[in-house]
Amino acid sequence: MTKVNGILYSGLSRRALLQGSAGLIGGAALSGGLSMPVFAQDHPAIGTYPAGSSGSTITFGAAVPRTGTYAVQGEDELKGWELAVEHINQGHELVKKISPKTSKGILGKEVKLVVADSGAKPNIAVQAEQRFITENKVVLMTGSTSSAVAVALNKLAQREKVMYVAGISGSNDTTGKDCVRYGFRQNFFGQTAAAAIGPQLVKVFGKNKKAAYMTPDYTYGHTVTKSMQDYLATAGWTTVTNQVSPLGAPDYSSYLLNVANSGADVLINVNWGHDAVLSTQQAKQFGIFDKMKLAVPYQIPFLAPEVGGNLLAGVYAATDYWWTIEDKYPLAKLFNEAFNKKYGYQPEWGAENAYISFVHWARMAEEAKSFYPPDIIKTYEKEEKIPSLVGEVYYRKEDHQCIRPVIIVRGKKSADMKNKEDYWDVVEIVPGEGLMQKPDAFGCNLGDYT
Repeated sequence: MTKVNGILYSGLSRRALLQGSAGLIGGAALSGGLSMPVFAQDHPAIGTYPAGSSGSTITFGAAVPRTGTYAVQGEDELKGWELAVEHINQGHELVKKISPKTSKGILGKEVKLVVADSGAKPNIAVQAEQRFITENKVVLMTGSTSSAVAVALNKLAQREKVMYVAGISGSNDTTGKDCVRYGFRQNFFGQTAAAAIGPQLVKVFGKNKKAAYMTPDYTYGHTVTKSMQDYLATAGWTTVTNQVSPLGAPDYSSYLLNVANSGADVLINVNWGHDAVLSTQQAKQFGIFDKMKLAVPYQIPFLAPEVGGNLLAGVYAATDYWWTIEDKYPLAKLFNEAFNKKYGYQPEWGAENAYISFVHWARMAEEAKSFYPPDIIKTYEKEEKIPSLVGEVYYRKEDHQCIRPVIIVRGKKSADMKNKEDYWDVVEIVPGEGLMQKPDAFGCNLGDYT
C-alpha cells in the first residue's frame, strides 16, 4: 500500500505513481477546490490506471485527420471534442442533461485534450496514441474518421487496456469482427445505413433496378457496398459495376467511364470525404446524372456545400445528424446553439458524434464512480437508456454498438433553401431498434476486461 498526497493506492510504488502523475498535461487544480475521489483499493493497476487519474486532471487523446482527403471532416470532429471538454469542465447545462452527476469535470477532475494529426493513416494514428499513453497517461482515446484507423485503434485499446471511443467509423467491422472490449462506437455504419436508406430507394426508384457502385478500397467502403448490395438484392436490384478506387484518388475518369457505360439506373457513391466531393463533381462532368440517379448511403459532413452546383438536389442520403432536427429534439437545439455561438456555423454530424461520445463516457465514469476501465466498461454494458442529441439510446453489451436512429435526408435546390445552411430536408428518422444486425452477425468477440 502506497500513500501519495493523502490517498492510498494498492499495487504501485510511490515512484511509479509520481512518474505517472508527471506525464499529465496541465496539473492545476480546478477552481472551487474540487476534491479528488479515492480510488477503490482492490483495483490493480491496468493500462494508464491509476497513474492517469491520480492528479487533479485527466487527459483524453485524439488522433484525427487534419490533413488529407478527410481533413474537413476531421476538423469538424475536433470541434465537437473541444466543445465537449469545455462543457464538461464548466458543468454546462447540456452536459448535465445527459450526465446529471457531472459537475465541473469528471469525478472532480478537469479534463484535458491532446491532439495529433493522423492524416487518416492507421500507423500514424497508432503511433500518436501510443505516445499519448506513454507520455500523457491518457485515460481515453478517440479519433478515426477512417474506419481503418478505428480498427487499428480498437486493437491498440485492447492491447494497452486504455478505452477508445470511435470518432466517425462506418465499417461493419468496427463493432463486428474487429470489435474489442475496450472499444465503443456511437455512430451508425454500413449495414445500418443500408437497412435505413434501402427502403427509401426502393420506394422512390422502384424494384429491379440496376446499380453502379463507387467504392473506396478499404474496410469502410467494402462493408458499406456489400450491405447495400445485400439489402437491395431483396428488391431485385442488381449490381452492373462496382468501381473500387484508392483512398485519395485525384482523378476518377477511368472509373466514371465504366459507370457511364454500365447502363445503371442509379449510381450509389460510397466514397467519403474529399473523394466523395471529387467523384460526384466529375460524374457531373461525364454527364452521368443525365441518365442515372445518385444516392449516398453514408453521407459525409459538408457534402452539399463542398459539392455545390445543386448537384445534390433531390439526392437521398443517410446520416447521423442534421441540425434541423432541433424542432424534435430539445437537446439538439441546445447543442446547435452552443456550437454555432462558438464556431459560427451549424454543426455537422462529425461534431455531434464527437461531442456525444465524450459526454457519454463522462456519464459512465460518473455512474461507475471510478476511472478503473473495467468499471466504466461494465457501466456501458448495463444497456441503460440514456439521453443523446437524437433521443434516448443505449450501448449494446454484446458488441458495444450504440443503438440509435439513422436520419434519411434529401438534398434541396438552392431556390428552396430557407437560409445558407438549409441544405437538406429530413425525410425520415428511422429508429435504431430493429434496424441493426444481430450482435453476432459480423463475428464480434469482445475479449477480456483485464
